[in-house]
Amino acid sequence: MNKKGLMFVLGTAIISGVSIFINKFGVKGIDAYLFTGAKNVIVAIFLFSLILLAMDFKKLKAMSKKDIGKLFLIGLFGGSIPFLLFFKGLQITSAAQGTFIHKTMFLWVGILALIFLKEKLNKGILIGAVLLLTGNFLLLKLNNFVFATGDLLILAATLFWSVETIISKNALKNLDSKVVAFGRMFFGSLLIIVFLGVTGKLVLVTTLTSAHFLWILVTSIFLLGYVFTWYSGLKHIKAGVATSILLLGSVITTVLNLAFADAVIVPSQVIGMILLVIGSTCVIWFSEILKKVQSSFSIAKAQ
Repeated sequence: MNKKGLMFVLGTAIISGVSIFINKFGVKGIDAYLFTGAKNVIVAIFLFSLILLAMDFKKLKAMSKKDIGKLFLIGLFGGSIPFLLFFKGLQITSAAQGTFIHKTMFLWVGILALIFLKEKLNKGILIGAVLLLTGNFLLLKLNNFVFATGDLLILAATLFWSVETIISKNALKNLDSKVVAFGRMFFGSLLIIVFLGVTGKLVLVTTLTSAHFLWILVTSIFLLGYVFTWYSGLKHIKAGVATSILLLGSVITTVLNLAFADAVIVPSQVIGMILLVIGSTCVIWFSEILKKVQSSFSIAKAQ
């Protein structure tokens, strides 16, 4: 396991866990589509600035038409359509069900990575998948799950993001992670702006207050951290492993809800968090742990 890639994706999971908690406050009183579009635009500007500061502008100029096409697809499948589907779905289903469906992304990515990237599904990933799904189910306290229209929209968004992960992993073979992140946010922003214009929501910009702009800026910083660490990590580790690690963000969000939002945690949620940690450990280090156990048994037999 590439340690650099692992640390970046662990950073993504931490940022994700905090960001979900913060976004709940930031989106209040703002149209969800406008909120998403504004954040994308700001992050695209931030990333472009980072590329200029790092003197990497030549990497943008050196891109082929094929590379630009990949970045457009990343913006389409990752930075625009799924956001619109996801927020619409959340309006008509429960947050718990929506979150659970979204957290199944590592399964779809694992399947797609097996087919298109030839990433092998070892025992660690399979065992980890069962533990991660079970842990997430318990953490979200899903007792009566009824699949409806809102859930279908969120599943569609999750599948879009899964496809985008595969395209991004392929693009990262010869493109810098900052360039891929910029491509997602730039093309995603353009497509969302077109959507806002067509639906007449673009004029809502004039209704934003200074408080709204502050929340948009704060959440944009978290989004910048997310895409920067995510693509930096995805470049170095398997797509299936990377998306599995992201589930650790659920633990962080729950802890923050418990600490700051007066949430009450039940024993089943504690078990769920433990299973998420164990499941992630299996996905990341199962092979290494198995080798050490086998080595210990071999030494014991020899004695």
